[in-house]
Amino acid sequence: MSHDVARQDGGTRDAGTGDSRPDTVRLGANKVRLAEGEPEPLGPDSLTWRYFGDWRGLLVALWAGSMQNMHPGLGAGVEEHSEFFEERFERLFRSLYPIGGVVYDGPRAHETALQVRGYHDTIKGVDKHGRRYHALDPDTYYWAHATFFLVTLHTAEVFAGGLSEADKRRLFDEHVQWYRLYGMSMRPVPATWEEFLDYYDHMCTEVLEDNKATRDVLDLSDLPKPPLVAWLPDPLWRVLRIPIARGYLWLSVGFYHPAVRRRLGYRWTSRDARLHRLAGRVINFMFSLLPFEWRFHPRARAGWQRARGASAPGEPVVETPARNLPPLARRDDPKHYSPRV
Repeated sequence: MSHDVARQDGGTRDAGTGDSRPDTVRLGANKVRLAEGEPEPLGPDSLTWRYFGDWRGLLVALWAGSMQNMHPGLGAGVEEHSEFFEERFERLFRSLYPIGGVVYDGPRAHETALQVRGYHDTIKGVDKHGRRYHALDPDTYYWAHATFFLVTLHTAEVFAGGLSEADKRRLFDEHVQWYRLYGMSMRPVPATWEEFLDYYDHMCTEVLEDNKATRDVLDLSDLPKPPLVAWLPDPLWRVLRIPIARGYLWLSVGFYHPAVRRRLGYRWTSRDARLHRLAGRVINFMFSLLPFEWRFHPRARAGWQRARGASAPGEPVVETPARNLPPLARRDDPKHYSPRV
């Protein structure tokens, strides 16, 4: 798959959109009963588990944030309701916990998904063009989920060794199963991988727009120090962040659909494409030296540990550490994930 989600012809199969539900899900040696009619969560046998919670997904985060914000309704919600840019890293790192939990929380994944959906209840209004928006509009909400699916694809394809055509179809089917956990309308969800490619082309060429929310997320000129390097002196960071920001933006541009690159004014050459592939291979090699579970975010790692029986199925889910919590004045805001830690 190329970085703009290249189309490839091949046999099709229907996405997993039927109404039948298995009443058990296997997590390692443990079988857990699901409530009747409850959507089935993904498990450790899925490809999504293998790739979505991988730390390499952060290398696609700037792409995902900008693509989400280019959606008119989602961008308006960010412009009018979000304080993301006041706490860029804290917001990013704490969001990984509940969003990852929808994949890795096993029998509790449906509950986690409903909590995530609930954070969006009050995000609505009228944008500066007079268009009404709501974060829970089915088309808007599914677009955000589609970008998470594409993060999984890009991570696997570029930074984790690549995917077969069958793998892409399997990940597509899994993203449908994953989306059902939110209890949202399935109307916007494409029925097949081929229909998803058409949907993605349409979104990139006809729907997404260049707006303030997108430009704000792509502006890394004042990028704060990531928590991992908080010990760096401020003057040194001000120097280092220039090449880091440029490199991260370049890496992100490599994932854009050509129509999005044109809309945002970015140029991409065959040389850029070759270097992008080389960077992906280098990163894949470096990660191959790490123990398997170290490659994963804590919420994902906890899922893998539970799956192999290293922790009890009923243990509390892993929550974000206190350093990532919203400012005190916002911790009771229903828009924010703010666990008592």
